[in-house]
Amino acid sequence: MKNSKANVEARQKNILQYVRKAGEVNSYDLVDEFKISIMTVRRDLEELEQKHLLKRTHGGACTLDYVKGSKSLSKNIRICRDLISRYASSLIKDNDRIFINGSRTALKMLEYVGNKNVTVYTNNGLAFGRKFPENVSIHMTGGELRNHILVGDATMRNILDVTANKTFIGCWAVYDDGAFLYNIPNEIGINEAMISRTTEDLYILADHSKLQRHDNLESSYGSCIYDRKVTLITDNQADTEIIEKLRASGIEIIIV
Repeated sequence: MKNSKANVEARQKNILQYVRKAGEVNSYDLVDEFKISIMTVRRDLEELEQKHLLKRTHGGACTLDYVKGSKSLSKNIRICRDLISRYASSLIKDNDRIFINGSRTALKMLEYVGNKNVTVYTNNGLAFGRKFPENVSIHMTGGELRNHILVGDATMRNILDVTANKTFIGCWAVYDDGAFLYNIPNEIGINEAMISRTTEDLYILADHSKLQRHDNLESSYGSCIYDRKVTLITDNQADTEIIEKLRASGIEIIIV
């Protein structure tokens, strides 16, 4: 089924906002961020360039006023995400059983677990072919692979058949009222299933670029429902006003 014109316009608006925030981006960063195919990214960038809203580059895009050689904000965001991954890994204890969703930041934390024995249940297709320490046991949920994320009935059934004591999930955006948004509808139900099968702690991993005021974005992306204490792990470049509003909504915040 083709995307409606409204959905395409909303996605392109959010891609443009992402490029403007980063200064310069790689096309595959957009694939990962928006869970769309590389062909869709290229088509969207071409249309945005035709509207004179950005400039395409070899392998990506940049803002119209971007100066080559200046410090790229996208590199800064990668550093922030790595710090979040490193901190999140410190929350894992020996013999933990954890859920990880399609988040690249959440998956990366497994590189830093050291010699702790960890069992991981994930629908993150990026885990395929990646080498992990022998003490990390990866269990793929199965399902249909869509832009590196496993989705579908089989995915849901397999998640609901197991339990974990901790869950680490990423999201597309965090609103200042405490809503966690995702840009793949099927991913919402999968995340909620992981949360429902978690016996202890729930952690959301989101760098400062994902924290938004509720009136900043207009899109049809859905919000994940959570029925327990949520701990958000973000970085020290996060907007202090948004952080305070999130704390007021009852969310615990860890800043790294």
